[in-house]
Amino acid sequence: MTDTADHRLNGAQLRLLALLSVATFFEGWDAIALTQVLPALRKEMGLTPSHAGWLVGLTNIGTMAAFWLVRQADHWGRRKTMLWTLSGYTGMTALSGLAPDVWTLGVAQTLAKMFLIGEWALSMVYAAEEFPAARRATVLGIVQAVAALGSVACAALAPLLVRAPMGWRTVYLVGALPAGLLLYLRRNLPETRRFAELQGQPAASGQGLRAIWRTAYRGRIVRLAAVWTLIYACTQATISFWKEFAVTERGLSDAQVGASVAIAAAGAMPLVLFVGRFIDGVGRRAGATVIFGVAAVSTWGAFSLHDRWALTAMLLGGIFAASAVLPVLNAWTTELFPTQWRGAAFAWTNNLLGRIGYVAGPVLVGQAADRVGWGPAVAATAVLPLVAIALALLWLPETKGRSLEETAGLGPGEQLR
Repeated sequence: MTDTADHRLNGAQLRLLALLSVATFFEGWDAIALTQVLPALRKEMGLTPSHAGWLVGLTNIGTMAAFWLVRQADHWGRRKTMLWTLSGYTGMTALSGLAPDVWTLGVAQTLAKMFLIGEWALSMVYAAEEFPAARRATVLGIVQAVAALGSVACAALAPLLVRAPMGWRTVYLVGALPAGLLLYLRRNLPETRRFAELQGQPAASGQGLRAIWRTAYRGRIVRLAAVWTLIYACTQATISFWKEFAVTERGLSDAQVGASVAIAAAGAMPLVLFVGRFIDGVGRRAGATVIFGVAAVSTWGAFSLHDRWALTAMLLGGIFAASAVLPVLNAWTTELFPTQWRGAAFAWTNNLLGRIGYVAGPVLVGQAADRVGWGPAVAATAVLPLVAIALALLWLPETKGRSLEETAGLGPGEQLR
């Protein structure tokens, strides 16, 4: 199958885009839900700050466990795996809201993150396989922007929801109900045409956990995983620790920090919406150079400057970059592997190896902050996106406007110009 020359989206593609967008909205909601309810949760369950830190850190392991689910997409199919991830997320999010103790909550949130990140990855695979090449990054950008909107919505509504009769639990129950509705609507979700055409051929995931490492694509997995790790280590530290830095090292009040975060998030959202179109216009390599560069500058500025409004402007850039890097890397990760290996490749490059930076980066930065403070510790991670730019330009080909069959067929080291 090749991409059609008609770049317009038909009715079926528009409906699929709506479904994928709604799904990733909840990924964005859940991504920051725990941090938003943590003060009320700690008070109710008698947790110390140290306990809270371990709770947040350990539940992030679920994002790496999504490796297994995403990998199954090459065996079960995209549709079946997507429905499993959505069902699991709905159940575990509801259980989070009903958890009687912190142990139940921790397990439920770990599994919820596993299912949710699995669904996010499959949404990217769906978008890559079902939309025309000239609009592929645009669609990936829209889906990712809606995820960012979910995070903004949770941040805005959580202070109101925690005052409801069920307190912080309401945040999770509200997050689970619409997902259940989406599960109902997805009964007729089609299988992707590219995967359907592979029926009768050996499934990649049926060839063993390490089967893809015996193909010519093993080097590409390592290269993409290295770029993912560098980017995650920087963006996660920037988003996770800015409030700590602003309050403890710049003396801003909670109200000032809240206002700055709201302004920065609102300013970043319109920019995120145009990322996909930007990448489709200038290409993946040029887009990565610009967006990774913004991540580096914003991280340094957000943890080095002193004026509140300068810090807010840099935070806006950091929030934008944390979302904008994803369409760039999602495009490369879905485009550079054939259909029978696409799920396995995404699972290895993002969900397992790439998440090392997602999980370990904030831990290492926190340890460094004990010695040098939050500002210098996080500002130092600004060098990581610069290294990622160099590696991307050295290792990754330009795939702008090319069919998946063409981009996946590139041999190691080949470049499309």
